[in-house]
Amino acid sequence: MALHQLTNRPGARHRVKRLGCGESSGHGKTSCRGGKGQTARSGGSLKIGFEGGQTRLIVRLPRRGFNNIRYGTDYQLVNVEALNVFDDGATVGPKELTERDLLQGKSWVIKVLGDGELKKKLTVQAHKFSGSAKEKIEKAGGKCDVIPMPVPVGARVPRGSKKKERLAAQAAAKAAEKAAAAAKPAEAKPAEAKPETTT
Repeated sequence: MALHQLTNRPGARHRVKRLGCGESSGHGKTSCRGGKGQTARSGGSLKIGFEGGQTRLIVRLPRRGFNNIRYGTDYQLVNVEALNVFDDGATVGPKELTERDLLQGKSWVIKVLGDGELKKKLTVQAHKFSGSAKEKIEKAGGKCDVIPMPVPVGARVPRGSKKKERLAAQAAAKAAEKAAAAAKPAEAKPAEAKPETTT
């Protein structure tokens, strides 16, 4: 087969719709645009759900319940069986998991699950561990290190947190100064000479 023998699949290409050719064209007198008005003009379009200015149906319906999809945490799930690819005694963290292509999604929050058997002694660093995963890692002689959750991009800093951090740093500095002063041996002060009095 050569390039000049390639053809489009049936239905991939359509004849251009000819407008304004009368009712016998199959598109009616108004070329499938209905009567006059906004939708009959070129560039005229309406938003989905628009009802001419009255309150839309989606707004009129009551909202009930709670949906956690906006506030939930998307975890990268890794089973303990997949950790057998690492050497015995290794430390496994987000960087090592990424290098072995064990993280597939976009999230950097990692949770280790307990599916399968772990045959290596590893120090696993993740944001969360299931109960069975922690039990299997420790049973193999390993260790589970919980790392802090990453701060989302654009997250608001709680009001007053910077002030609290500043005050805490000042208090720690004062405590360190007091401890250093207490540990320093006291130096004997020389006796002051009393002024002589003449009668």
